[in-house]
Amino acid sequence: MATTTKIVLIMEYDGTHYHGFQLQGDFSTIQGETEAALWKLTGERLRVMAASRTDAGVHAKGQVVSFRTKSPLPLPAFINGLNYYLPGDIAVKSAHRVDDSFNVRRDAISREYNYYILNSLTRSPIMRGFSYLVTGCLDIEAMNGACQALVGEHDLASFASCIGVGTRNTMRKVYRAKMDKDGELAVFNMVANSFLPHQVRNTVGALIRVGLGKVSVDQFHRIIEARKPGLAGPAALACGLCLMRVNYPSPLGGEI
Repeated sequence: MATTTKIVLIMEYDGTHYHGFQLQGDFSTIQGETEAALWKLTGERLRVMAASRTDAGVHAKGQVVSFRTKSPLPLPAFINGLNYYLPGDIAVKSAHRVDDSFNVRRDAISREYNYYILNSLTRSPIMRGFSYLVTGCLDIEAMNGACQALVGEHDLASFASCIGVGTRNTMRKVYRAKMDKDGELAVFNMVANSFLPHQVRNTVGALIRVGLGKVSVDQFHRIIEARKPGLAGPAALACGLCLMRVNYPSPLGGEI
């Protein structure tokens, strides 16, 4: 009888044409495309799990996905084979063998997202699918002043679009929240133990209002203190958000 092993993939994708990572009925998703490619490669109907369930239109550079398989294929064959069957806007970057007890979601100690803002008077056809256009001049110093209030352990309910059964605990530990600007491109980087629904996009929406002088840093503090779901919106568009990496206590298993 074939032995079942657990494999972890690091994946990159352009989420523009997908309804998020997780299966959504008849809609096209990253999970659906990945499972279809695994079926073509291994002949097995496999279910994959992701470290972060990115929403519709959100991109990823370092999504972590796991599955169990009886296939004897070596790791290079999983990389090359899946990339053969996957559409051009999804790619496997590396593959790892891990202990069966490893859980890509529960074992993660932090997740890191970037949000890209094109701060320009005119649109960019090249950047339009990967950034949010803001034409008004942004005060980056004020935005970073607001960012400082996010670092640490806080109840961030105000930055969630909604609170469901699975998100009753709205306490989150933020390790880094920072806005940098190089020319017309402003990049918000946020690292936290985990994220509430639409947390980064709602945070960016509030920070943009700070940067445009519509909300003061003190008012931003009060948004945090209010702990009222949806208060920080409106959310910035999904196209500017990218999952950069997922961090674990120790390196993943054997890789290529």
